[in-house]
Amino acid sequence: MPHNTIKLTPGVETNTTLALNEAAYSSSALIRFLPERMGLGLAQKLGGWKTYINSQIPSSIRALKGWSDLNFNNLLAIGAESSLSVSINGGSPLTPITPQTTVTNPTPNFSTTSGSNLVTIVDAGITASTLDFVEFITPVSVGGLILTGPYAIFSASGTTYSILASSLATATVSGGGASYAFSTTSGSSIISTTFNNHGYNVGNSFYVGVATTLGGLTLSGLYTVLTVPTVNTFTFSAANTATSTAGPVFINSSNIKSTFYIALGPQPTGTGFGVGGYGSGGFGVGTTQPSVPGTPITATDWTLDNFGQDLVACPAGGAIYYWQPGGQLQNAQIVGGNGPLVNSGIFVAMPERQIIAYGSSFTLSPDPLLVRWCDINDFTSWVATTTNQAGSYRIPTGSKIVTGVQASQQGLLWTDLDMWAMQYVGLPFVYGFNKVASNCGAISRHCVGQLNGVIYWMSQKQFFMSGGTGAQSIPCPVWDVIFQNINTSYLYKVACGVNSQFNEVTWYYPSASSTENDSYVKYNTVLQQWDYGSLGRTAWIDQSVLGSPIGAGSDNYLYQHEVGNDAAYNGINGQAMLSSFQTGFFQLNDADDLIFIDQIWPDMKWGTYSGSQNATVQITFYVTNYPGDAVTAYGPYNMTQATEYISVRIRARLMSIAVSSSDVGTFWRLGAIRYRFQTDGKF
Repeated sequence: MPHNTIKLTPGVETNTTLALNEAAYSSSALIRFLPERMGLGLAQKLGGWKTYINSQIPSSIRALKGWSDLNFNNLLAIGAESSLSVSINGGSPLTPITPQTTVTNPTPNFSTTSGSNLVTIVDAGITASTLDFVEFITPVSVGGLILTGPYAIFSASGTTYSILASSLATATVSGGGASYAFSTTSGSSIISTTFNNHGYNVGNSFYVGVATTLGGLTLSGLYTVLTVPTVNTFTFSAANTATSTAGPVFINSSNIKSTFYIALGPQPTGTGFGVGGYGSGGFGVGTTQPSVPGTPITATDWTLDNFGQDLVACPAGGAIYYWQPGGQLQNAQIVGGNGPLVNSGIFVAMPERQIIAYGSSFTLSPDPLLVRWCDINDFTSWVATTTNQAGSYRIPTGSKIVTGVQASQQGLLWTDLDMWAMQYVGLPFVYGFNKVASNCGAISRHCVGQLNGVIYWMSQKQFFMSGGTGAQSIPCPVWDVIFQNINTSYLYKVACGVNSQFNEVTWYYPSASSTENDSYVKYNTVLQQWDYGSLGRTAWIDQSVLGSPIGAGSDNYLYQHEVGNDAAYNGINGQAMLSSFQTGFFQLNDADDLIFIDQIWPDMKWGTYSGSQNATVQITFYVTNYPGDAVTAYGPYNMTQATEYISVRIRARLMSIAVSSSDVGTFWRLGAIRYRFQTDGKF
């Protein structure tokens, strides 16, 4: 009897019918394709994974960053929805560094001295520290000064603290201060505002940070100055007309809403009676008041990077924070200075070492298309001057900047529509911006991966790549599996994972029946072929100083991949990996004859090169005579290295093969399966 060999074309194809997908793969789970010299990709079991640390993160993990500090510690930053933490040298427990805030709402009690920039504030809602910063959500006018933006606490004692304003007071005030006072006229949309020494010009923007109701209107958000009658008054237009004449009404009922960014200082050393010399500390110098913990912030997402040995972190829609390994602060603190308080995300530009913030705003109102960058090597300086290289640029197309990365030669930004490049050009413009591709917007903050100098990303309905010459669409033969089965309400969770060891780029996404990432699609950049399966990863980093790639599971555990041959779920290692694939239906004969098969000869690698060759693999044959007919299954049959052949009695014209494994501690790779056959009548 003659023999035939089944040589499968690498890559999974789901867009075609099963009969059209002859001698190729139609479904897959936890496999990969390994290139070989004949041009075929050999299917094999996916690499295993184990827990990176033993502890479970209390909430979903959205970002990871690995780097080393100057003491040669290998660090992993973990940005989760309810925490920011660091693992040091793979250790557990984690070091919590979550930024903390406290919000107060006192009556204004600000004191100034004419000719001085020192402002003293009394706030019964806070015990401040000189490590903290304060942001006045309701701007304050006092002594000829306007206080808005973040300020470092200059001195603190109990419920009294002081800050340094950016200019000198022109009047001495004790216990005063006021914010916006609004007035309306019935039938008019014009709002008259009193705010002493406001400094606004026509066309300036200002922010109402606390919703204020008067005259049938609710004022909140960003507005534009319409007229400036005096140095103490200005007008703007509301979206609707007032239904009554009212005012003046002070924003926030005349209270001053403040946000304190709490930095926890170093833990005190052991103390006791008689510890420390009498009168220690210079006269009039005092000591740093210990920090009082605030409330840890929460975030729907994070972007993380390293600024030298420092970690810089940005919660989605929040301020930019930094943490220095071995520094005096226990938790991350805002970058201070004049840093933007609202940002969609960040990355660090190289080699200039500037933080690039997108969707960035100095006010508390988002500015979705604005790109802002700090001065070179100084993340506390964000306002452009003639002596620094800070600056900003507003992308003119799209509705928002979705994400950005530092590529090999330039920064790249994606709006929901287009792709932009930002290149360092030096003074006076610092960066030049060019739209390099259209209609290829990014789907999420973490949908972009880099491999061998090429950028890969997922858009709303397709995948793209760019080697520096604009965007190029990547044909996707498994398009149906992804875009017809993705939960469009949670697209922002899509996460890209690059595995440079195997030239793979993977996108993890939530299927239609899930609110969290539970599925993946994988692209082999060498073979230019795809596969897919079920596995939940919410964040990922490629191989780094920490070793092989690390992924954050949807079960909130961290897993290191390409370790061993087994899976880990819910923090338990050594579990079976359910790897499988099924081919399309290939014709056993081109003519009208049926084919009878009585032997199948397996051809596989049954273990790793230096490991035991004891894998057990199941094979099942699905046969039919017409594509629309009922399918008959033969098997599953167990195959091992000792299996010479499998005896079967199959009579059909079309056949599909399914291979799977579920044993522990083993590895396999498919070769060329052969079968013995003969013609067996007409059909």
